[in-house]
Amino acid sequence: MDCYDVAVVGAGPAGSAAALAARRAGASVLLLDRAEFPRDKACGDGIAAHTLDVLAELGVPDAAAGFAAVPALRLVAPGGAQVARSLPRPAYTVPRRIFDARLVDAAVAAGARLRQHTVRRIDAHEDRVVLDGAVAARAVVGADGAGSTVRRALGHPNNPDGHLAIAIRGYAPAAPGPVEQQIVTSGTGWPAYAWSFPIGDGRANVGYGEVLRGAPVTRSRLLDGLRALLPDLAVDTVTELRAHHLPLSTRRPPSGRGRILLAGDALSLINPFTGEGIFYAVLSGALAGAAAARSPGDAADRYADTLRRRLGRHLRHSSAVARLARHRRVVDAAVRAAEQDQRVFGVMVELGLGDGLLDLRTVRRIGRGLAVHGWAPPARPAI
Repeated sequence: MDCYDVAVVGAGPAGSAAALAARRAGASVLLLDRAEFPRDKACGDGIAAHTLDVLAELGVPDAAAGFAAVPALRLVAPGGAQVARSLPRPAYTVPRRIFDARLVDAAVAAGARLRQHTVRRIDAHEDRVVLDGAVAARAVVGADGAGSTVRRALGHPNNPDGHLAIAIRGYAPAAPGPVEQQIVTSGTGWPAYAWSFPIGDGRANVGYGEVLRGAPVTRSRLLDGLRALLPDLAVDTVTELRAHHLPLSTRRPPSGRGRILLAGDALSLINPFTGEGIFYAVLSGALAGAAAARSPGDAADRYADTLRRRLGRHLRHSSAVARLARHRRVVDAAVRAAEQDQRVFGVMVELGLGDGLLDLRTVRRIGRGLAVHGWAPPARPAI
């Protein structure tokens, strides 16, 4: 039986970050994934500056190298209000086929061993965790995505409707005009939105997603949403269309038990306001890998504590924003406030793409907008 200090199940951004952090702590690491890299992954491909900060701390300073910075973001509200402003720091659009492979290569270069393998069985013992009867590790990080085997082994079901979204993604010729990320929210079927993120090579990542509400969502419905919100897009020119689930952070399972930890999508770390998950994945993976390497016997408790200190308040705020955003007029007012006030725009960006917090200035500006347009805002949540 092969033995390692840390085994990481899933080699996406969360898993690779976990492997990098564990190696930096001196642990022997096995990185397992069912796919052979490079491989495609359905995603918006947006890489915020916050993600690059974490990767630089892990010794990967060039994860977005060769891709043009996207300096601006346009938000369109359900009622038609919109704001287009420069981002506090530029973002990037890097196809996951390239981005994930770069992180895997970095983990292997740091000394992690990569093995193509589908994990099906997980047995937890007092002093180790055994995977498929063939690999033993002092601790295991489950970073195996929305349908996580590790999560199921811990007894946690998938997110229920209302806390799970579905989206479809493809690639299309980039639209002429300003180089900016664009998010267009829907006036029907809310909460739902489409996006267009330019890559810099003449293409854009485009897609549409909505929160599941109990009724089946078909491929044709997703494509209809894409057509409706991006009317200038010729859908027949979109290639590599793939759908994927997004487990939202409004319903997270416990972050681990004993020697087994969850990170990224396996922990339902998807921003409920924007659908962004790569920053959460990289950060949670890094925290999980460090905890697994340094304190395998009580890794889950140590990880839960560091995750709570690092992201807990932000996750409470983002959940509060998601509850408010169920009211379309709140989103309309928020976009109008962001168009009028650069600081409000910055707060919205930090909440949606990073680890920002909702502040009273933003709440007041949104509240004023609601009052002016003849609608009383919901009660302000405790923050």
